[in-house]
Amino acid sequence: MTKSKDARVTVALACTICACKEISGKSTGIYRYTTRKNRRNTPTRLESKKFCVCRHKHTFHKEIKK
Repeated sequence: MTKSKDARVTVALACTICACKEISGKSTGIYRYTTRKNRRNTPTRLESKKFCVCRHKHTFHKEIKK
């Protein structure tokens, strides 16, 4: 069993720019990356530049709540 206050946690990163809309107006969803971070070393939210599938270019992705 893992502890609930474990130092390493899995976080999700979502694109800050795109809304992922198709031409018909239906949402295709939000493409998310998952990564692990050390809670003690980085208490603030992560932000990194990743490739956005909807925009076909690199954009900033921020950590979202789970």
